[in-house]
Amino acid sequence: MIGQLAEVIVYVEDMAAQVAFYRDVLGLAVIEPPSGTDPAGAYWVLFDTGACRLALHGGGQRRFGADAPKFVFAVDDVVARREWLLSAGVQVGDVRSPAPGLQVVDATDPEGNVFSLERRDTTLA
Repeated sequence: MIGQLAEVIVYVEDMAAQVAFYRDVLGLAVIEPPSGTDPAGAYWVLFDTGACRLALHGGGQRRFGADAPKFVFAVDDVVARREWLLSAGVQVGDVRSPAPGLQVVDATDPEGNVFSLERRDTTLA
């Protein structure tokens, strides 16, 4: 088994409107950016949903497929899980580190839906 569903990423155009909706209308608590920072101007906003996180990612342009939501699975070892997926014939990208303490690799299911595996170093939080 890969691991728990850790995160769902939604690509958005208007961060202020989306933050207002998820925070003020749905009542989700903002995890990132830290308290005191205006999340409406952020490029990445993370909400606590209980079971997993909801991430709003700026830069969406309503491109069908390209800006589709992406789900993220937590793993203990991104490199090992990447090799395991490759050996199973899954299309897998390179491991990258978009932020300190974060390793991510994207993969594609048989219908072309992109999902990610990630490992967060929680000691950096």
